[in-house]
Amino acid sequence: MKIGFVGLGNVGGKLAGSLLRNGKDLTVLDLNPDLVENFVALGANAADDPAALMRKCDIVITCLPSPAASDAVVSQMLDHVQPGKIWLEMSTTDEAEVKRLGAAVIACGGEAVDCPVSGGCHRADTGNISIFAGCERATFERVLPLLATMGRRVLHTGALGSASVLKVMTNYLATANLLTCCEAMVTMKAAGLDLATTYEAIKISSGTSFVHETESQVILNGSRDISFTMDLVKKDIGLFQAIADRANVPLEISPLMIEIFNDGIARYGERAQSDDIIRRLEEATGLNITAPGFPAEMVDDEPEETGYEVVPRGRS
Repeated sequence: MKIGFVGLGNVGGKLAGSLLRNGKDLTVLDLNPDLVENFVALGANAADDPAALMRKCDIVITCLPSPAASDAVVSQMLDHVQPGKIWLEMSTTDEAEVKRLGAAVIACGGEAVDCPVSGGCHRADTGNISIFAGCERATFERVLPLLATMGRRVLHTGALGSASVLKVMTNYLATANLLTCCEAMVTMKAAGLDLATTYEAIKISSGTSFVHETESQVILNGSRDISFTMDLVKKDIGLFQAIADRANVPLEISPLMIEIFNDGIARYGERAQSDDIIRRLEEATGLNITAPGFPAEMVDDEPEETGYEVVPRGRS
């Protein structure tokens, strides 16, 4: 099976790396020629454009920064979609947009899956990340072995578009966790508590979370390098707010989170690391929220394992 991969950024490059590391026949494409050259040096092939990639490959994966980028790529591939070919959308994107593009792929005889990932770049790097997949069940069973190469836990979420809705929800929750962790650590520092002790207190308590156990570490190191930028946070929490608006859910916390990140972007720039959001509180209080002994970046120390399907409770 020939696999094409478009988008070799922070997440896409690591997912594509898992495919290459596990011996898949991989052809790559990215606007950055240096990223493509790095993959070619490791044994991948290079494509000239999305159309050539779809012509050559059985499955084409996109992992891109915006719905507009996915639209530009898929539009170029459509004339070369045939029965048996599959488009996998691994970007974090809008439900309506992935449904629109997926319908166009299906109309050409192909199959479409929205399959965003969750768990951080460090887990994408080792093939231990989680993957959601929205598509027909028969299509899911065709792509499950491939998804299990890139991720450890794979959840079939239902129809096309459902995975993107759930992914946006998880990023909303992660952002809420990040903001509360920032407030907690700044408040504890202001109250005279040791930050390393504060970290452990949260970690062993009911207040812990995946975000705390990963992002709080790079915050305390001072690098704030989580390989995720403020503009991407703004996009994701904005998509979540749009889902709530369409469903007439009167959210209260979500608009405040959007306001906070708009302010962070105005201060530090769109490409600032998302964890730099704590600087707003550091500047307001004059406190330095760092502590020795914490890593500059997250590394997944779990061994790579073959992935498997996660089955929701009550289903066989």
